[in-house]
Amino acid sequence: MKVLKPLLRWELFLVVLLGVEMMVFGALNRRFLNLENLLYSSSDFAHIMLAALPLTLVIITGGIDISIAAVMGLASIVLGVTWQAGVDVYTALLLALLVGVVAGTLNGLLVANTDINPLVITLGTLFLFSGLATALAGSLGAAGYEGISGLPRVFTQLAHGAVGPVPYTLIFVIILVLIYSVLLHKTRFGRALYLIGANVQAARFSGVPVKSTIVGAYALSSLGGAMAGAMLTAYFTSARSDLGSDALLPTITAVVLGGASILGGSGTIIGAFVAVLILGYLKQGLLALGVTSDVSQVVIGLLLILVVVLRYWAADINQLRRNRRALQGRIEPEGGDLATRHAP
Repeated sequence: MKVLKPLLRWELFLVVLLGVEMMVFGALNRRFLNLENLLYSSSDFAHIMLAALPLTLVIITGGIDISIAAVMGLASIVLGVTWQAGVDVYTALLLALLVGVVAGTLNGLLVANTDINPLVITLGTLFLFSGLATALAGSLGAAGYEGISGLPRVFTQLAHGAVGPVPYTLIFVIILVLIYSVLLHKTRFGRALYLIGANVQAARFSGVPVKSTIVGAYALSSLGGAMAGAMLTAYFTSARSDLGSDALLPTITAVVLGGASILGGSGTIIGAFVAVLILGYLKQGLLALGVTSDVSQVVIGLLLILVVVLRYWAADINQLRRNRRALQGRIEPEGGDLATRHAP
């Protein structure tokens, strides 16, 4: 039952919220609820899922990784440039993913071995990775944000193919949801993430390998960013250094909406997954109603602020309840004598 309690709280609320969202947009536009369209349109925000799932691990530790959007562009251009140089497209894909792991490892080492705020560190590496992507593209003929097109269809089909009505991208994401869920809830690594986020000093005294765990979390986060960059490359059939530049806000919003505390110590993969669905279909629904993408970004930003404030208030209320229960627990064993002694 302890394992099910979180699912009966915030995650259940998210599922209900997703259902309400579907009903509202379905009432406003009947074509919105077409199952085939819903499944197909999930490919439009699959890259957010790929980035948000492992970013959850980082935020559980009490950290943050805002360089993940730049990693998307860097991985994309590395893939394109390597393929353009004559390397097999799948070998180029593996190299792009490796670049993501290296980028994340750099972030993790800097965070784990310094007292600098992770926000500051990953802000610096965001500019570093973005600059590397732009320089690499420019040095090889794709100046500025021009793309490298002509990628093989066998690669681009990864983002456009489907098994029946279910896109490959959604199948891949669901597999990752299962993998990350097991990693987070059934392994020592996952338990270490929660311990570090709850109290890093207590985690050290408990023998948790804090530094290597943090490095691992950031490496997985950037690997997710590299996967997202590769997915975007296949989706747009072009490798560009600016891919993912608008993905940071919805990715962080999804993780926080999914139940991860920005202070660390809490969060689930299922919550992040459902939150991405909420945000993705929110944007799809607004676009179907004629709302521009810029306005959708404003809505997502307001939603992020609202969720953070609500969860902060909820945490305060829960703490007050725990304090009250603890106080009652100390008073009750004394019975009526204590009450009598303190009676006016």
